[in-house]
Amino acid sequence: MAIRHQLINHPPSALWSVLEQPVLYGKWVVGTQDSRLLEGQWPEVGASIEYTVRLGPKELQGRTTVRRLERPGGLELEAYSGLLGTARIAFDIRPWGDGTLVLLDEHPLQGLGGILHNVALDAVLQIRHRAMLGRLAEVVDAQVADRRPAG
Repeated sequence: MAIRHQLINHPPSALWSVLEQPVLYGKWVVGTQDSRLLEGQWPEVGASIEYTVRLGPKELQGRTTVRRLERPGGLELEAYSGLLGTARIAFDIRPWGDGTLVLLDEHPLQGLGGILHNVALDAVLQIRHRAMLGRLAEVVDAQVADRRPAG
């Protein structure tokens, strides 16, 4: 299991304003781009987004579905990546002083990722999560800055 955390220097509402926008998914999730709503009302349970996944020179289509939503403290997603299979991605969102502590827990469920899951894969996920949570914090920072009055 790969668990990583990040302190975001904004309240949970600022984080949720990013998590609720399917078009921003590709800006903070490492390896994805061109994210868009596929079905439902994101991030309600059962809603899905789709995106392009890059693995070296290959481009694949990916899909993520909301499996659990417990606002304001939790969001669980199931990501489907073709031959790689599916993964559970859980966000534990906690107020932390004036900011937000985000704990990210991801592990493969089915397919090749589930079959090959081991300590080495978890180490790779840790590296990916460090980058992903850093990007998420940057997107939240940018969203907050865009909403501040000029001057």
